[in-house]
Amino acid sequence: MRSSSVKALANNGSDAAFWARTGDDPESGSDQSLLDAYSQAVSSAVRKLGPSVVNIEARRVRRGSPSGVGGGSGFIFTPDGFVLTNSHVIHQADQVMVTLYDGRRFEAQRIGDDPDSDLAVVRIEGSDLKAAKLGESKSLRVGQLAIAIGNPFGFQYTVTAGVVSALGRSLRSVTGRLLDDVIQTDAALNPGNSGGPLANWRGEVIGVNTAMILPAQGICFAIAVDTAKFVAGRLIRDGKISRGYLGIAGATVQLDRRMTRLHGVKTATGVLVISVEPGSPAQKCGMLPKDIIVDYDGTPITGVGVLQRMLSERPIGVPVKCTLVREGRPLRLEVTAAPTPK
Repeated sequence: MRSSSVKALANNGSDAAFWARTGDDPESGSDQSLLDAYSQAVSSAVRKLGPSVVNIEARRVRRGSPSGVGGGSGFIFTPDGFVLTNSHVIHQADQVMVTLYDGRRFEAQRIGDDPDSDLAVVRIEGSDLKAAKLGESKSLRVGQLAIAIGNPFGFQYTVTAGVVSALGRSLRSVTGRLLDDVIQTDAALNPGNSGGPLANWRGEVIGVNTAMILPAQGICFAIAVDTAKFVAGRLIRDGKISRGYLGIAGATVQLDRRMTRLHGVKTATGVLVISVEPGSPAQKCGMLPKDIIVDYDGTPITGVGVLQRMLSERPIGVPVKCTLVREGRPLRLEVTAAPTPK
């Protein structure tokens, strides 16, 4: 099987293009070629990413002795030992132990923990650490290959594969905050997979596995890697994240092209306001369900992730201009983000 066959499959090309590249006839028993290409794509991704995946043990220490062991998965994302995982894996731990694929064990230093995004960063001191390559979640497409690596029920370095089932889902974090722009996948996850990577066929991380719905089968979720990059960077820099709060639930949507040309809107996508919480800054400034946010403080809002980033970067309690699209026409409002409710 030529490498071009794997690329054609992994890039979700048309059947005609795939068979044209391989030179095989789908009616002449070439299903084996297709399966070989799929297997090679998964195996190649695992070879690249597997050495970066770690097992995490989280321990409570009482009266000087460890008790209440829990854990999950994580992955090294810098050569100097920074490890990304879920907040709920380590949140109440007094001691965090990290085990590498080659059996080496380290006690990790807690760098930062953000329960609102269910992400956390710890650090280990070691040599010859293999850092995962981070991809981009903004370019994901429904139906493309998704590969999960983790430690479900303590079975280390377990690999499952499926597809990206949906994009832009919303999910409640352990704090009750709504996580937006979440990836849904049918790559099987179980307790212990939390914090492990979801990867594409290139072995690049596209998400951080975080949850599954019980007793459903094949409905699992991962935090988009673009969100994880931002959160991890802030945790490394500041140890925490302070966010502004608007009080809306939103989703990324396409804008009408004629409307954007007519009114000079600078983005093709925006954030649809699905609901507005009573008494929130969004309600006080006049936002309504079905409004579409396209600009916040002079920055084009192309999606939920961009809006969340702006709420983390802009000062809390300072009025800013916000542009909405309401019933096909732009509308300017002034909104003052509040501290996130406890």
